[in-house]
Amino acid sequence: MVSGHPQRHALATALLAILASPVLLSTAHAQDAAPAAEDERPTTLAGITVTAQKREEALQDVPIVVNVLDGQLLQDTGVRDIKDMQVLVPGLTVTSTQSAAQTTARIRGIGTVGDNAGLESSVGVVIDGVYRARNSVGFGDLGEVERIEVLKGPQGTVFGKNTSAGVINVVTRRPSYSQSAEAEVTVGNYGLLGVSGAYSDAIGESAAFRVFAAKRERDGVDEVGTGGGPRRETDDGDQNYHTVRAQLLLEPTDTLDINFSADYTSREENCCVTVTTHRGPTAAIINALTPGGEGIIPVADPDRRLAYANRSTEQDLKDKGASVQVDWDSSWFGDATLTSITAFRDWQAINGLDFDYSGADILYRAPDADESLTRFETFSQEFRLTGSTDRLDWMVGVFYSDEDLDRNDSYRFGAAYEPYLSTLVGSQVLAGVAAQLAPLGLTVNQANPATFLSQVSGQPFGTNYQGLAALDRHDQNARSTAIFTNNTFHATDALDFTLGLRYTHEKKELHSVYSNPNGSIGCGSTLANPAARVGGALAQRIDNFAFLPPALQQQLLGALVPAVAPQVAGFMCLPWANIAHHGRDVGQSRTEKEWSGTFKAAYDWSDEVMTYASVARGYKAGGFNLDRVQSSNGLSSGVQGITPVDDTSFPGEFVNSFELGMKTIWAGGNLLFNAALFYQDYEDFQLNSFLGTSFVVRSIPEVVSQGFEADLMWQTPVQGLMLQGGLTYAETEYGDDLLPDADLALLPGSQMSFAPKWSGNASATYEWDFGADYQGRFNIGAKYMSDYNTGSDLDPQKAQEAYTLLNARIGFGRQDKRWMVEFWGQNLTDDTYKQVGIDAPIQAGSWNAFLGAPRTYGVTFRVNYF
Repeated sequence: MVSGHPQRHALATALLAILASPVLLSTAHAQDAAPAAEDERPTTLAGITVTAQKREEALQDVPIVVNVLDGQLLQDTGVRDIKDMQVLVPGLTVTSTQSAAQTTARIRGIGTVGDNAGLESSVGVVIDGVYRARNSVGFGDLGEVERIEVLKGPQGTVFGKNTSAGVINVVTRRPSYSQSAEAEVTVGNYGLLGVSGAYSDAIGESAAFRVFAAKRERDGVDEVGTGGGPRRETDDGDQNYHTVRAQLLLEPTDTLDINFSADYTSREENCCVTVTTHRGPTAAIINALTPGGEGIIPVADPDRRLAYANRSTEQDLKDKGASVQVDWDSSWFGDATLTSITAFRDWQAINGLDFDYSGADILYRAPDADESLTRFETFSQEFRLTGSTDRLDWMVGVFYSDEDLDRNDSYRFGAAYEPYLSTLVGSQVLAGVAAQLAPLGLTVNQANPATFLSQVSGQPFGTNYQGLAALDRHDQNARSTAIFTNNTFHATDALDFTLGLRYTHEKKELHSVYSNPNGSIGCGSTLANPAARVGGALAQRIDNFAFLPPALQQQLLGALVPAVAPQVAGFMCLPWANIAHHGRDVGQSRTEKEWSGTFKAAYDWSDEVMTYASVARGYKAGGFNLDRVQSSNGLSSGVQGITPVDDTSFPGEFVNSFELGMKTIWAGGNLLFNAALFYQDYEDFQLNSFLGTSFVVRSIPEVVSQGFEADLMWQTPVQGLMLQGGLTYAETEYGDDLLPDADLALLPGSQMSFAPKWSGNASATYEWDFGADYQGRFNIGAKYMSDYNTGSDLDPQKAQEAYTLLNARIGFGRQDKRWMVEFWGQNLTDDTYKQVGIDAPIQAGSWNAFLGAPRTYGVTFRVNYF
């Protein structure tokens, strides 16, 4: 605030003491609010406003479960992106896998597994009114945030088609006419250094601007064994990003606001490796193929955070965009407000990957745009007309988006690929054959198993798999057009009915070109006549085979080959090495026309108690699997095989949701307690699962999420003390329908992955004055998650036991906020927990995991001028 406005300055100082809470107590323009009269009562929690229905309303009047996080709490808990904020919201989990570009949010256990750009999100991310194409696109540094609203349950009526589980609605700070400058410097463990600054000021009497910029660097949190290289980075999970956002607000008249916004973020980091959680029989082979060995310990120890990768995990993410929001109150519309939001976003990610997560040079992807690129270019336009009468709050709108998705996907063979595969498969096959022949008194020569596949393919050892294995290019265009309305009818002073409807027309077109640049010699030779080649190779290996009568030889091979040949061909023709994919040029298209909507009834029993019931129909669009898909019969529904699948489409996902809730106000507006029961029934739930060699998308006929949640916010009688807590219980289970994949046999009737039955959070903030001019501030918060499984196939090896994350921060500074120094820590108990558990690629019997962040701590120094 400008020092020339003493009343505003005094009010702001008083409010900051009151607002030491995990909730927002002001609207988007609170910094410009008129001074309060001396006898006006201080703002209480009952004054919290949200835009959960795209109009400003009191939180306690909105018949939706909403968790609201204000800028002060986000600052107190060190939240810089959406992933950080999960510690503040019960029922919310956020995970990353192969790179920061593959990040997924889940609410009440429902969310779309990452690693496949063809799937849209079940939890939508909206930043300043602009829809983001996927969760990962919205996970950069958020900068100056005014508040974040987490809306639970399907929100498709006003927020769009891909919000079948909920919405994370981010509102950043707008320009202010009051001159202000802010800066902060942060240092911490792992070599953390971060700086940021912001400046806001007026331009004349009808315009203002705001600029924010930040830079952050940190060493990696995981140690990496690099084997023989060529990777030289010995840590992973580092940070190196910078971001800038500029806004210009024009208010040429009292009825017209125009806000221009532009932003750019760059992240050039190394991410992400896995640690071994269970070491299987392939470990010895990998150790032998790693120059100098991996130094493998007998029992996996994730607490060491020791990973292996001989290839680069470099990632280069660029996110930029511009938008303009126009709000026009005009008599042309009959005392209504026309809102227009026009936006263009361009997001791309390039990342290298060591597919085998080992020190051996087996399989990898180069960090090159021609071989590893995911890019979204999105234009969106929304118009809303909002108005009110004595009995009706109404809104109608239209939405249009045009999204281009480009993806280059590749695999490269390392020098150890063929020795590893030949040794692994040769030893497995020969051992299996030996077990079958033992009862007949015959033996198998199991020496030099590494040459077995070379004998099968008829090619010299070491020449079957070299260089660039696969290079695929996908170009997808998605156009979505929708018309929607959301209206609340005030039947009486106490009874409200809300009706919302949305009609969506969605069209997607995909063009995919597949190539195997190295020719996949081994697979091609084997496919030419797999039975004959396998039979010939086995005949050379069976001791005394030549002395058997010819008829008995044929009988013996006739029993062995049908069992062995498909197994050998399957290993020789893994998706990246299958010559049958080479030269495929496939076009796919799908159109969807769907209705979604909601009906709510709310009753105010008094000024302090409101109850509501709601029913909603949510929808998330279908799409295409952007991965090499192959099966036994060339259909996506088939079991594992080597026949390429052309039709990789999957249908839309639908949910019918029912909710009973209450919102209550106590202690003169200083205590809020809200609770809700929910039941959500999903049809054709889109499950993306990694089965060790590729990703498959399955439409699960039914998933049910049911339970209850409650949250409490209390501005206590103790001056400066604010308490907040929340609890979610969710039984999120698959239906009993059997699935075609043996790998997914555990799903029917089971609790979903990433879906703890219990999750809860609690935080306390205390602010006190000391001396004449100084102030202290303390915040402590914790998030509890009961045990859950971190793998989409529910493999017991991917289970995560219950854990609690604990964060804290204490600061000291001037009462006028001119400066403050803060000491902070996150994950203070240094819990090691899995984000996602995976089958170690092409390493049967081994499991790996992407870990959550370890304990971090540091100090932040802030200065402010206003």
